Amino acid sequence: MPGIPAKLYFPDVLESWPWPRRINPYFAEVKVESDKWIEAFRAFDARGVKAFNKCNFGLLSSIAYPIMSREHLRTGCDLMNLFFVYDDLTDDANVETVQELARIVMDALRHPHRPRPSGESVVGEIARQFWERAIRTASRTSMKRFIDTFDTYVESVVDQAKDRSDDRIRTIADYMELRRITIGGKPSFALLELGMDLPDGVIEHPVMEKLTEIVLDLIILGNDIYSYNKEQAADDDAHNIVTVIMYHHHETLSGAMDWIEREMRRLVEQFGRLMRVEPFWPEEFDDQVYEYISGLGNWVRANDSWSFESGRYFGTDGLRVQRERTLFLSPRSKKAL
Repeated sequence: MPGIPAKLYFPDVLESWPWPRRINPYFAEVKVESDKWIEAFRAFDARGVKAFNKCNFGLLSSIAYPIMSREHLRTGCDLMNLFFVYDDLTDDANVETVQELARIVMDALRHPHRPRPSGESVVGEIARQFWERAIRTASRTSMKRFIDTFDTYVESVVDQAKDRSDDRIRTIADYMELRRITIGGKPSFALLELGMDLPDGVIEHPVMEKLTEIVLDLIILGNDIYSYNKEQAADDDAHNIVTVIMYHHHETLSGAMDWIEREMRRLVEQFGRLMRVEPFWPEEFDDQVYEYISGLGNWVRANDSWSFESGRYFGTDGLRVQRERTLFLSPRSKKAL
């Protein structure tokens, strides 16, 4: 595309974000357990194994859930691994296949004690085992919230497959509406409640919903700018806010990055203002609500830190990119030219 600069610049919009990077003390041992569990299913081909090892989802979970118990951290690590398998299976699949995988996963989650039928996609048994283990230590409200939000998530992946089939590039508003679901944030946030019993009135309060939306948007925008180079090089960048802005606003890459930086700084400031509102929850839930909101804020830091520390987007160059905030744009694949 004409006008694309040779170098990307990543703004550090979280320089004053009040949640520093922390890591769960059970990280090393739980990551090994969860990775061994998922690898035993042999769900990946050689390319998938390489991609899985680069991602280091145990690290993401351990930064995202730094104060969780050992049992709950295992649930977090297993969920991130389930997300990876589901993404790997649906990434290039047609709409009908994605619809069937969504049905399989939700049936497994709703019936975790029922054996899966022979010949079914391995993701059914992965989902079943994940949830059978998780519910042993999960609160009633967290279980309901997780099932409801995961159902919405798998259906959104069907919508994404339809967009891919139609070569559709959504408007900014439509893209963000769908991406807030496909990113898998709300099921991940439901795990913050594993040891809580927060009523619907707290989670669904307009202020809490706005805080959640801001966190989702910060994660989405951060994820998309960090993944853009890898995706555009593979001609797989249609579902990325950078491409959406360039396409609909007729912007250059640097112009799109400037737009994203302004939006992220606005969101950071808005989150801070909302944190100062009067409590909207019953006093007996004070400790749980503060822990939950802190968990939301920490997810922004976790996603940012993991993006550089894992090999998912920058390979072995992540810490340098984090320090210098720059990256040379990779050449686009031949099929895109």
